[in-house]
Order: sequence, then C-alpha cells, then structure tokens
Amino acid sequence: MEQQDQSMKEEGRLTLVLALATLIAAFGSSFQYGYNVAAVNSPALLMQQFYNETYYSRTGEFIEDFPLTLLWSVTVSMFPFGGFIGSLLVGPLVNKFGRKGALLFNNIFSIVPAILMGCSKVAKSFELIIISRLLVGICAGLSSNVVPMYLGELAPKNLRGALGVVPQLFITVGILVAQIFGLRNLLANVDGWPILLGLTGVPAALQLLLLPFFPESPRYLLIQKKDEEAAKKALQRLRGWDSVDREVAEIRQEDEAEKAAGFISVLKLFRMRSLRWQLLSVIVLMAGQQLSGVNAIYYYADQIYLSAGVQEDHVQYVTAGTGAVNVVMTICAVFVVELLGRRLLLLLGFSICLTACCVLTAALALQDTVSWMPYVSIVCVIAYVIGHALGPSPIPALLITEIFLQSSRPSAFMVGGSVHWLSNFAVGLIFPFIQEGLGPYSFIVFAVICLLTTIYIFLIVPETKAKTFIEINQIFTKMNKVSEVHPEKEELKELPPVTSEQ
Repeated sequence: MEQQDQSMKEEGRLTLVLALATLIAAFGSSFQYGYNVAAVNSPALLMQQFYNETYYSRTGEFIEDFPLTLLWSVTVSMFPFGGFIGSLLVGPLVNKFGRKGALLFNNIFSIVPAILMGCSKVAKSFELIIISRLLVGICAGLSSNVVPMYLGELAPKNLRGALGVVPQLFITVGILVAQIFGLRNLLANVDGWPILLGLTGVPAALQLLLLPFFPESPRYLLIQKKDEEAAKKALQRLRGWDSVDREVAEIRQEDEAEKAAGFISVLKLFRMRSLRWQLLSVIVLMAGQQLSGVNAIYYYADQIYLSAGVQEDHVQYVTAGTGAVNVVMTICAVFVVELLGRRLLLLLGFSICLTACCVLTAALALQDTVSWMPYVSIVCVIAYVIGHALGPSPIPALLITEIFLQSSRPSAFMVGGSVHWLSNFAVGLIFPFIQEGLGPYSFIVFAVICLLTTIYIFLIVPETKAKTFIEINQIFTKMNKVSEVHPEKEELKELPPVTSEQ
C-alpha cells in the first residue's frame, strides 16, 4: 500500500489547486489572446464605417478608399506588433515579479484597453481603438509566453504536457466565443460592436481577483528567490501532500547545475554552444507554426465556403463551426499529448497540414472546371484546422518550457515569442500580395514550409514526454557535443545516464 502511495506521489496527480490555477491562468490570459484575434473580424465593415463617420464629423469629408484601408490595416496589425513588444517584456517581468506576478501585472494591458475600446464610439475617437489594439497585443504577447512557463513549472512531469496544451485550448475557446458574440444578430451590429471589443476586460478582472490566492511557481521561489520554505509550501498545496522532498531535491539539483551560468540573457543564449540545438528548435517550431498558413486558411475560408454554395448570411455560422472543430481537436490534444508524446503530435500535425495545403491548391485551381471541387476545399480547410490543432498550435510553447532550464527559460520565451509574433505580422502583411500574385497556388508556399518543418522535427527534435528538465537537458547535451548543460560547470557529469524511451 505504501509502495502504491509512493509511486502515486512520484507520478503526481491533478489536485484541485493545480486544476484551478491552470484554469484561472489560462482563462484570464490565453482566452483574451484568442478573443482579440477574432473580435475585429465580424464588425470590420461597421468599424470602418465608424472611422469614416468620425473623420467626416471632424473635417466634413469622408476618407478615401486607400487611406481607409491603410487605417484598418494599421488597426489589425497593431495587435501582432504589440505581441512582439510583449514578448520582449517577458524576461524582465518574470524575473522581477515572478510568473504569477507577471500575469497579474499583465492585466493592466487588458483592462485599460477594454475600457478605451468600449468608450471609443461615445468618445468619437477611432484613435482609441488603434492604441487599444496595441495594448491588447502587448497583453497577448506576454500571456502567450508567461502562461505556458507558469503552468509548466507548476505541473508534475507526468501532467506537464496536458497542462501545457491548456493555454492553446483557451486561445481556441477565445476565438470561438468571439465568433459567436460576433454573429450579426448578437453583437456585430451598429450598437453592439463597442461592447464586443470591451468584453476582453472581463477575464482579466476575474484573474486579478482570483489568481492571488494561488501559489507562485515553486521553481521560481527556490531557484531565483532562494526561498526554500515558500517553495515547499507551494509544492505541498499543488501536490496535495506534505512529502515533497524528492521534488525539492530535483529543483535544487537543477539550481546547482546552473549556478555557474547565472542569468542567461538573450545575447548570451545565442552565444552558448550548449544551448545551440534547443534555440534552433524553438526558432524553427515557432516560425513553422505561424508561417505554415494557419492565418491564411482562415482568411481564405469565407471565400471557399461561398464558392461551395454556402449562402452569404450563413458563412458566419460555418466559420463558427470551424472554430468549434478547432476547440474539440485541441481538447483531444490535451488528452493524447501524454499518451502519444510531443514529437509524434508535431509530426502528425504538420503532415496533415502539408497534405491539406497540397490538395487545397489543386482544389482551388480546379474549382471552376470540376463541380464538386469546392466541397473538397471545405474538407481541406477542416482537415488543416484539425492538423494544426493537434500539434503545431499547442506543442511549441510547451517544448520551450521543457527543453530549457530555469536560468535560460525566460530568454528562450523572449526569442520564441518574438519569432511567433514577427512571423504572424509578416504573414498578415505579405499574404495579400502572395494571394494576388499566385492566386490559388499561394498555398504551395505554406506546403513547402510545412514539409521543411516536418523534416526538421523528424531529424532533430527528441521526445520529452515523462522526463525531468534535467533528463531532457542531458539529451541535448549529447546533441550539442558538450559534456554538461553549461560548459562552465561539471555537475551533470555525476548524474545517472538518461534512459531513452522506446
């Protein structure tokens, strides 16, 4: 009986405290990211009309088409630009305030713009919307990096994958909720759109009220704050039992192995040979995630549905249906990530996206000559969404938590987050031109990126399922051809060799 209890403690379980901390962190932060991605899509024409009317009330003239399009493009692209700025703030904030503290501080960048956007119509100021889009972008840039880091450090190793996918699940739920609220008979109307934009402050307010009652990351408390007592208390609350000495010893071992390296800045991260493959993997996976065409698929979806004979009034419901498929598949990823592993989900996901892009290219090229081709296009869109939700969307951020140790993790998230948001920004900026130049063949570009990313994962990225951070680092130590995690220190030589999973 004691043996069974011990093995259960080694495994770790989903306690109420851990489950609630995960839900509050993901709902209060990740949900907003998804919500703000989709919130401006439905009321786009109404908002442009508001821009025009506001300008007319000031000058007595309407904005011409090109300046109006440019103004709207700026409004939309302020979000990924803010995301990039938010990514650069990750390191300083998580080191100064802690993981939980950074999430609480981040709510400023949600509540303030929510109020500004909600009041923009009354104030007759479209400038408030543009500034607010930048601020909610900063909020998303921070949350997309801090939430996976916080949950990855709270979770026991056997639940790290499942909890690491939860932020992505709430991003997809945020997108779906924005699509539902953005239906024309709900909030995507002349009076409702400021409320649609302002609702982003509700999850932030809830997080601000509830998250202070939950523990800070034990790793942050022990390694960075040197407060072993607080770290023990946090672990005891999270695990639901008093005996946490084994886990404290593992965290202390990580601390000892890293002492010589100290805090690793972004610049130092790029210079360190011992972190070469980890860093390259993060850059490839984050770029592959955004450049594989996920935003372009959504951009094209409405046209595909229309060409398949879906009535214009019903396209919004089909789009919301696609959002629901995204949520369901991400829920599946939460449950299978510990069963199938990260590597297999990435390979499977990118392979499905590759196939969908290739078939979609053929279907779009032939849709005017073959009557049933538009239906093939719809299948391809849904298949692509399923593939991306299984691996490319949720796994990269989880892997950053797993393949870096405490001292380099904030800087790694800064790099990964910057690549994520710059790639997102680039696709938004360049895709309309690719579409104009290549037409239906634009998805060949994304197919090539999916193929190259799949090859890289197959050749380089190891499985990290059910391994401690130290064990994962030992795998990369061999790949980087250095004798330890950091060349300055020899502690890891004394650790037992990693037993590779079959």
